[in-house]
Amino acid sequence: MTSLEWFKTLSPLSQALIATCFTWFLTALGAGIVFCFKHINRNLLNGMLGFAAGVMIAASYWSLLAPAIEMAEQAGGTTWVPAVTGFLGGGLFLWIIDKILPHLHLGFPTNEAEGIKTSWQRSILLVLAITLHNIPEGLAVGVAFGAVAADIPSATLGGALALALGIGIQNFPEGAAIAVPLRREGLSRIRCFWYGQLSGMVEPLAGVIGAAAVIVMRPILPYALSFAAGAMIYVVIEELIPESQLERKTDAATIGAMLGFALMMTLDVALG
Repeated sequence: MTSLEWFKTLSPLSQALIATCFTWFLTALGAGIVFCFKHINRNLLNGMLGFAAGVMIAASYWSLLAPAIEMAEQAGGTTWVPAVTGFLGGGLFLWIIDKILPHLHLGFPTNEAEGIKTSWQRSILLVLAITLHNIPEGLAVGVAFGAVAADIPSATLGGALALALGIGIQNFPEGAAIAVPLRREGLSRIRCFWYGQLSGMVEPLAGVIGAAAVIVMRPILPYALSFAAGAMIYVVIEELIPESQLERKTDAATIGAMLGFALMMTLDVALG
């Protein structure tokens, strides 16, 4: 029995858990760069952030919004309602969390931390900023596997695996993007690695919740897919793009975004 055949025999919740543990592992692998480097070139960091943004934009359409619209068409309802409602709902959810959860974006001084005011350390606030946008990533992967289990014609195991692979690949630079800056601020390599991988720990939990929700409540699936897409686009616009262009040197970020988009589009079309 091949690995893929074995994977197909698992329950959807187990598939979602394994897939999101993979994305978490790549976050940890990226954070492990801190054992080799204390500094990271700013242009390289910008390119990494742009790459992550490109992957998330492509995944939001090909892996989430397009299947949601197809499902609405097959159900015979108004095709745009689930997509628009879920998409805006996902953005609203992240906006609310953004206003509540204390966090700090890369490159900003501590006094510009967002969310409820707190005396937490700068390192914790930086980790929470990355953790915040890992929630929709894990949710998206879980919902994709839940859609396969719900026997939705437009949802395929290959497409769900492509999404997990794409999210995992862009998690590698994200892990590095949080761990290396923490090292520059004087934290030990072990603590930097711990905090870097910790930001991805939320993905398995979000993935299992997403898969379980759509299996139990199949009619909400188009809304759930669109919700995950809206949450990811919110993260891209709110965090990744602004952080990648702080120094007004936009070439690396733009090229990274184009490459990330092209890679995720290729994965989804080829495997989905």
